[in-house]
Amino acid sequence: MELIKNIFFNTDKLIENSVVKLSYTGELFQDGSEEVYIHYGFGLNWDNVTETKMEKTELGYQCEINLLGVGTFNFCFKNGENKWDNNNGQNYIFYIEKAPTELLVLNDKSISIGNARKLRKSYMWNKKIRLAVYKIITYLPKIISGNYRKKVSE
Repeated sequence: MELIKNIFFNTDKLIENSVVKLSYTGELFQDGSEEVYIHYGFGLNWDNVTETKMEKTELGYQCEINLLGVGTFNFCFKNGENKWDNNNGQNYIFYIEKAPTELLVLNDKSISIGNARKLRKSYMWNKKIRLAVYKIITYLPKIISGNYRKKVSE
């Protein structure tokens, strides 16, 4: 996902309590900086501020970030010479969505004996159909060509 030029994520949405891979190909990468660090925090107050060294690759600088909580993911970049890329003083800010909380509800009928019987019948029919197709493919050409000989028991 690309939301801002030169910032890429490996996902379409930033979800709370997940790990996201971030790639940076901005100003510091283009200038040839040897070391780049991401300085980041969460929420309006930049809670849990962390600074992590990013890995240099041919595709830019990359790192994995554990997204904490819902709100915003705020970050900027700096190199080893203390030169900053902070989006012209506005920092880079992305919204973190709440994780979906869908529940799987099983009712008594979904695990009933009747469903098990239907599943068994379905399996048996599937097996019979595959056997019939195998016999047709194997023996029909022999019967048509006249090369089929039935075994005669004495």
